[in-house]
Amino acid sequence: MKETNSDPRLAGLNVYRVGGAVRDELLGWPVYDNDWVVVGTTPDAMRKRGFKPVGRDFPVFLHPETAEEYALARTERKSGHGYGGFEVHASPDVSLEEDLLRRDLTINAIAQSTEGELTDPFNGQGDIERRVLRHISAAFSEDPLRVLRTARFLARYASLGFTIAPETQALMRKVSHSGELEHLAAERVWVETEKALGEPSPEVYFTTLERCDALNVWWPELAGEALVKGLAAMAEVPDSDMFPLAHWRHAQLVSPLSAEQRDALSERLKLPNAVAQLARHTALTYSLINHSLKNHALPSDALEGPSVLRWLERLDGWRKPEQVEGQLALVKVLAPEQVGPLENAWQAAREVSPQALIAEGYQGAALGEALRARRGQAVEAALTK
Repeated sequence: MKETNSDPRLAGLNVYRVGGAVRDELLGWPVYDNDWVVVGTTPDAMRKRGFKPVGRDFPVFLHPETAEEYALARTERKSGHGYGGFEVHASPDVSLEEDLLRRDLTINAIAQSTEGELTDPFNGQGDIERRVLRHISAAFSEDPLRVLRTARFLARYASLGFTIAPETQALMRKVSHSGELEHLAAERVWVETEKALGEPSPEVYFTTLERCDALNVWWPELAGEALVKGLAAMAEVPDSDMFPLAHWRHAQLVSPLSAEQRDALSERLKLPNAVAQLARHTALTYSLINHSLKNHALPSDALEGPSVLRWLERLDGWRKPEQVEGQLALVKVLAPEQVGPLENAWQAAREVSPQALIAEGYQGAALGEALRARRGQAVEAALTK
């Protein structure tokens, strides 16, 4: 741990490392960054020491050299709906224990002094040893985002044997039935989901939300058999860094849905365009592969020229070839025997030159028709080799 008491900017301050960094160090999990809480001081005093204020809703400051976050000890009181419906009280008289009390889970409410001493008023260390995610108090239910966060933590630590305490599961279900989840901002829901999709056991996030009746609030399309199929598909992620792992997993998860269902889900979550587009393209690839394997006994006969040409066109391959390359990586997972023929067809179609057709006298609409026809012929020829 970094010796913060050697930093002259922190001299005389009561500073504690808190939250995820302490939890993960105790778990032997990688620690990537630190969060700090400062007890017994004011925003003005922090600014005078050179810290840069960044908190809009409560006093949070960035260290001018390390850029790590230092938050003043604070308490919260529920004053409205959703994630942001709180009144925050930050002042020098807020104790460390009061600050830890407002946190979500016991394993996240352990503080460490600059000398390494732990403050653990809710026995988070015991729950780490027991491998249990347990809420601190009934105030857990005041922030509906904590339902998603708890599911995400389980997706991270399930491989270590963690479970959710029964009483916490019951509270998560109570929040789901309260209507509070509906007041969350779509962007916040996606941030938590995107993080969960990058965890070691992303399927646990969705099964946990299903068990506490939260899944049908934001993901009603993923009900019953659709979730089973989606989670199975999500387990087969292509070995491709063209798109983030979390985005691949999302695309795989929603691949069993209809186009209308995927669009509805994308709109509800206000997904970034790149994420929604990858999901559409992945569904196209599933459709191509499933159709070909369903209608042909032999894989070598499965791919049909017109279907492959439409697939390349809908992937906008001529303008954005990386989108085809990404989907070819997916084909390696879904139908390895079809990668070679598809790559050949793709390369053959790319070699058709619009300039050559112009030299032959084609122009306007006739040029477009001739270009598509030649590409179709190239694809067909490549597939029949």
